[in-house]
Amino acid sequence: MKIKNILQLFAVSLMALATPAWGQSTNYSGKKIEIYTTAKNTDLKLTDVGSIQLKPSYQPLERESWIFVDPTKKFQTIIGIGGALTDASAETFAQLPNKQQEEFLTAYYSTKKGIGYTFGRTNINSCDFSSDSYTYVARNDSSLKTFSVAHDLKYKIPFIKDAMAASGGQLKIFASPWSPPAWMKTNDDMLHGGKLLPKYRQSWANYYVKFVKAYAAQGVPVWGLTVQNEPMAKQIWESCIYTADEERDFVKNYLGPTLVKDGLCNVKLIVWDHNRDLLYQRASTILNDPEAAKYVWGVGYHWYEYLKNGVMMFNNEQRVHEAYPDKHLVFTEGCEGPFNYSRLNDWGLGEFYGRSMVHDFNDGTEAWTDWNVLLNEEGGPNHVKNYCFAPIIANTKTGQLIFTNIYYYIGQFSKFVRPGAKRIISSSSDSKLLTTAFMNTDGKLVIIVMNPTEQKINYHVWIAGEVATTASLPHSISTLIVQ
Repeated sequence: MKIKNILQLFAVSLMALATPAWGQSTNYSGKKIEIYTTAKNTDLKLTDVGSIQLKPSYQPLERESWIFVDPTKKFQTIIGIGGALTDASAETFAQLPNKQQEEFLTAYYSTKKGIGYTFGRTNINSCDFSSDSYTYVARNDSSLKTFSVAHDLKYKIPFIKDAMAASGGQLKIFASPWSPPAWMKTNDDMLHGGKLLPKYRQSWANYYVKFVKAYAAQGVPVWGLTVQNEPMAKQIWESCIYTADEERDFVKNYLGPTLVKDGLCNVKLIVWDHNRDLLYQRASTILNDPEAAKYVWGVGYHWYEYLKNGVMMFNNEQRVHEAYPDKHLVFTEGCEGPFNYSRLNDWGLGEFYGRSMVHDFNDGTEAWTDWNVLLNEEGGPNHVKNYCFAPIIANTKTGQLIFTNIYYYIGQFSKFVRPGAKRIISSSSDSKLLTTAFMNTDGKLVIIVMNPTEQKINYHVWIAGEVATTASLPHSISTLIVQ
């Protein structure tokens, strides 16, 4: 090889070593940080409040408040953020005038004019947020010859397709059953718990396949499935009980092999789909069995354990992430309730979401799903009157859309933290300030700072030896974009 060619190869090698990895900058000197804020008792709602500039830093002092960001430490990749497209949401949407329908779709799914949702959940068969109980097959049809999603063609499938179109095709949908058909269960009832009868395990596994293929035929690809919504809850609405051993064995012997046999191994299978309190026991029972674990993509969880003692048990997410780092954590449902129209302006609604999202992402969560994207002025429809809040409430009598602060708190994440982003380190020196941070695929840093207190807090942002100073308003959440 000629000396000239050797020198050229050497130069290219040096350039490769010197070039930062994808999305990574090594120099933040002089960079601008744009700040978007939502704050109580102000007009700030995802409002651009101006920018600050990074300058050479100094040794931080303990009496000051600091947010330390380290872009070189990358963790999980973010899949998406969004909410559930249920029967209730679809039926409420259908009652809105065309103008408000467009307003709703833009508000949730536009990246420029809205908050850019990219993730969603829907129900297989009916759930509490349906106007009635229904399935897709005739009674006792274990061969599923009568299977049809015709019920969903009236409201839900058109609604999901509208949301998909509004998102520019970026919306990933996963689906969850609340109950098998009544005749497949020990109590012959879709409601009030009960269990799947052993003789129908294969029929029920085939049911998931039928659903996925039927939705795909209607233009709605199903990205993922959960095995069962809240499998340890006997509810007055649609519900079905699985112990950890029973869910493991159903996945291992029926659902997993059936998805593979029918060419659906690309559909992400998510277990548990219930609260954080029993999260580790369920995950370990299933994932410690290699024959079950090979079919499982991830573990889903809800937040309703706080109803027992007012505490969200984030450490249990962390334990699962530590023990099974090759599996994926998904927040599959959360909402506030019971619904009360007079609480629509309650600032605590949004702060509850913000607190959970900061901790959930810091503990390894890759996708985050709110419950209903839209409900009516009663917090429904709901066939068992289990009414709750949604980020957007529609007054179907007037056609008005009411945006609660839940919408803005979620938006502080979903608008700026895009699919493919990597979580990076963001550490607070002040226990009153909550923080998490991400690096998008374009290299921009997204730092979220939440202040749930009554006081304004001045703080410094430190990034790779550079610092900028700003303030966090009382009861506020801010997203800082490092350009």
